[in-house]
Amino acid sequence: MGQVLQFRLPPAREQAPAGHALDLMSAVDFALRDLEAVREQAAACHQMLEAAYEAELEHG
Repeated sequence: MGQVLQFRLPPAREQAPAGHALDLMSAVDFALRDLEAVREQAAACHQMLEAAYEAELEHG
């Protein structure tokens, strides 16, 4: 039988200091700003994959 390895648990975290809330707010703000560009990139990727799939179906 295989050997089961026990992973170490991360140390318990205390409550985050108040300064971390601003970091989280900044991260959310940056993500929202990038959202439209990421959506456009995903749509282009989807179109490329769909075209490749259709070409494979047509030409086998």
